Amino acid sequence: MFRWWRGIWSRPGPESKGPTAEASYVVLDTELTGLDDRKDGIVSIGAVRMRGGRIAIGGTFHELVNPSAVLDGRSVVIHGIMPSQVEAKPPIDQVLMTFMGYVGSAVLVGHCLSVDLAFLNREARRLTGKPFRNPVVDTLSLYGWLRHRFPDTQAFTASLPGLSLFDLAHLFDVQVAEGHTALGDAYITAQLFQRFLPLLAEAGVRDLTGLLRVGDPERQAENFIGPGGQAHF
Repeated sequence: MFRWWRGIWSRPGPESKGPTAEASYVVLDTELTGLDDRKDGIVSIGAVRMRGGRIAIGGTFHELVNPSAVLDGRSVVIHGIMPSQVEAKPPIDQVLMTFMGYVGSAVLVGHCLSVDLAFLNREARRLTGKPFRNPVVDTLSLYGWLRHRFPDTQAFTASLPGLSLFDLAHLFDVQVAEGHTALGDAYITAQLFQRFLPLLAEAGVRDLTGLLRVGDPERQAENFIGPGGQAHF
């Protein structure tokens, strides 16, 4: 369980260069039957495209999946997707291939992205023999890095009940709908990322090389530890 911290996503390649303001991003979220990537499965994938800081409202991706794993009360409480809603939906094999075409070579962005990628890469390896090769950025890692650069900004000094997507959305005045869907959460993440980009530019991160470095999902813990060794949660 929770094998996603071992660097299972792909490292950025030569295409991961250029200004952040001109880059193509796909901001994604998944709904799952549970968090054990050995036996749980994907129930839904939602994503929105961005070009720099502009969200493409009309270019969304949202598909329900008939999961191979059991969809029980534990996960239904979280995402609200009932077994009857996915009975007639396509399996992950079909949905993932469509999603790969949607993603193309864009930078993948997500909140706690390594969790989503653990499941997406598992299925991608099974279907194609290789994981997603896209460069990746985690909004939680970005938030941790920005906290050190803007110590006088209220959003980065406020005490947080947690570091969930909704906790950070509240700090940055991103409206959260009552419903909890993969597409809705992807859109919230995109708006959070949209707010981070000018702050990153102000802090000197204006190209993809820097963005991928400070937004690396593996840097989450590092970004939240201060010079004195104290965690900034």
